[in-house]
Amino acid sequence: MRATRKAPGRAGESAAPEAAAETADITAAAAAKAPKAKKGDKPTFAELGLAPKIVKALTDKGYEYPTPIQAQSIPHALENRDVLGIAQTGTGKTGAFILPVMHKLARGRARARMPRCVVVCPTRELAAQVAENVEEYGKYLKLEMALLIGGVSFAKQQAKLDKGVDILIATPGRLLDQFERGKILLTGVQALVVDEADRMLDMGFIPDIERIFEITPFTRQVLFFSATMPPEITRIVQTFLHNPVRVEVARQSTTAKNVTQRIIKMPSNDSRAKRNALRGIIEQSDTFEFGIVFCNRKRDVDIVAKSLNKHGHNAEPIHGDLPQSVRTQTLQNFRDGKIKVLVASDVAARGLDVDTITHVFNYDVPNHAEDYVHRIGRTGRAGRHGEAIMLVSPVDGKNYDAVLDMLKLKKIEELKLDGVSLEADVREGDKKHRNSKGRGRDRNSSRSRGRGDDRRDRPVKDHGQTAGMEPVKKPRKASSNSDDKPRRSENRKSESRKKDETKPQRAKSDTPRSEKPRSEKPRSDKRNTSKPRQNNESKKSSGFGDDVPSFLKQGF
Repeated sequence: MRATRKAPGRAGESAAPEAAAETADITAAAAAKAPKAKKGDKPTFAELGLAPKIVKALTDKGYEYPTPIQAQSIPHALENRDVLGIAQTGTGKTGAFILPVMHKLARGRARARMPRCVVVCPTRELAAQVAENVEEYGKYLKLEMALLIGGVSFAKQQAKLDKGVDILIATPGRLLDQFERGKILLTGVQALVVDEADRMLDMGFIPDIERIFEITPFTRQVLFFSATMPPEITRIVQTFLHNPVRVEVARQSTTAKNVTQRIIKMPSNDSRAKRNALRGIIEQSDTFEFGIVFCNRKRDVDIVAKSLNKHGHNAEPIHGDLPQSVRTQTLQNFRDGKIKVLVASDVAARGLDVDTITHVFNYDVPNHAEDYVHRIGRTGRAGRHGEAIMLVSPVDGKNYDAVLDMLKLKKIEELKLDGVSLEADVREGDKKHRNSKGRGRDRNSSRSRGRGDDRRDRPVKDHGQTAGMEPVKKPRKASSNSDDKPRRSENRKSESRKKDETKPQRAKSDTPRSEKPRSEKPRSDKRNTSKPRQNNESKKSSGFGDDVPSFLKQGF
């Protein structure tokens, strides 16, 4: 065991020299214990070189031996090296970066608004889980911790930051927001932790992560953890990490061996049939205690939770549209066992650490194949056995093939349900409703087609275009409503014809049309159409003598 050394220096002095002197002793201890890990012997937390107070807190939690990702990452992190950790969810990544950071920050003092360690998490739930672990592992240490997330009042958080924070756990958006306002100074950051980096990529936080790397000191230590390594994450690692130690305890995009994976193939895309199948799985399972149902859409989260409650299952929804206080209370009730089924979107796929979860149900096949690993990672934690069941509809064919390609599997075992109908369940009331809708659609569709479609069924009229033939006029069919009453349009036409016959014909001029000047064209005078016109030639004009212009003798 290493010898404990007293920290030299003043109270307000930075802890960097102390951490360097401390790591010199730890490196020798970690190197001495490394061969045992290769031979198959499990090292203890004390043998990894962690502080006695941290080991005591871990012992109180019942943790004696580290997980593989912790056993390989902690010695390198204590040597102040950048670490790139790749492991599936549920393997203890939180302890892999929190424990060495707490060990190095145990000596020293934080300054106002200048955190010494920043942990960036993609979701509020994951940040809250990390904060909970920090409180449990550091209960014997004098370390100040603050949680900086959205949806929570900033007054208490600001009071802690003004007092001085050793470990700041935050989401990218809120962290940058407070930094731009001058509430946080990141010049004293000694360690920067990025947790669930691939989830950052899915949520569009990569520009924020790059910004955080730029505003933190160049000499800070980076602990970068992710379950998968997409090309974009690889680019960030190559840009901002300095000669990192790659620690990979499992193949990329693999699932835990203690989780049984099965599927149920749905013959149709009917949502009611999927809800029947989900209830059948829960009711027929002998090992079901607590479970999570994952849906792709927030609307389906509320519908499925309501359906489960209606049939006697204690379920509650959780998604991003709910207030933060409601989400926090729902998660706490689920941890306390007051809720048996938690219906969630991908917001709870990471950051939910409940050891009692026995089943994970994928109501929808995830749109991103990597999310499947994180979803089923909620069960089978802490070495326990879990079951993951996925409902595969015909519309989910492409997403299901992507999951198989990622897992490098040809197929997943199919689960058979006894006495549960997987066909579309259409009730009698719904049949009548759908039939009435169908009739209405037929009527509307015929109206929407317009008269043009009706004309197609009518016989083609012969308009007499053939030489020497006149068009044949077919007699009108009598109206079915009234046989002896003519149509309104025919009455109007007959009345207009009678008026035209009673009107006197306009007097025609004997002068040829070609001899008339342009200004003497006859104009239609509608003022005296009711009275017959008199011949203007019978009247004699006065005032011109015998020379009367010829145009005055003509009628208008």
